[in-house]
Amino acid sequence: MDHGTVGSAQSGRLLVEVREEGSSAVVTPAGELDHHTADLLREPLDDLLDKGFTRLVVDCSRLEFCDSTGLNVLLGARLKAEAAGGGVHLAGMLPVVARVFEITGAEAVFTVHDSLEAALADGAD
Repeated sequence: MDHGTVGSAQSGRLLVEVREEGSSAVVTPAGELDHHTADLLREPLDDLLDKGFTRLVVDCSRLEFCDSTGLNVLLGARLKAEAAGGGVHLAGMLPVVARVFEITGAEAVFTVHDSLEAALADGAD
């Protein structure tokens, strides 16, 4: 159920889709999030925050890899969203990506949902 695609960006290893879903912006990175592709995620997250979206849902169900650079992009977006009274919600992480968050302790600072549907339901007014 796409309620208006806001945009997308792509490199050889990462595709990022952005859409509005009610009061949330849903960002779906697909592929590998690392030093070489991090800006493809950072830029749309920053753009959404600049446009006034404070509740960002990152659908991680198609994210196959995330290194420390990718983690830092998400942490930076979380700080900006929280400063604006919102937050970054992570949904549907694959085990290989969830492990990075577990090892670093980053899972403790994000709201993590089992699925995109659960993340969106949590923010429903």
